[in-house]
Amino acid sequence: MESMIVSAAQGYASSRPATQPTEGSGNSMFGQMAADFANTLAESEAVSQKAMVGDVDPHALVQALAQTELAVETAVTVRNRVVEAYQEILRMPV
Repeated sequence: MESMIVSAAQGYASSRPATQPTEGSGNSMFGQMAADFANTLAESEAVSQKAMVGDVDPHALVQALAQTELAVETAVTVRNRVVEAYQEILRMPV
């Protein structure tokens, strides 16, 4: 009987919390989107810095700024939808 209690306690101690994501879970999609967003901002910043020095043509600068604007608008739209969904969940009766 005590061996079952000890093995159960060891199993409980070695288990991961339910709040930690598992490898390969659905969170990788959002992680990839965040990484793409950060890469877009970093590339646009690099192009902007090169344009200030004169190493990049104005067309490349305008294109980089347009990509950044689109990425920021997309991120804001996703954030707004998440907030709306959260508020809708809060309005649900329990």
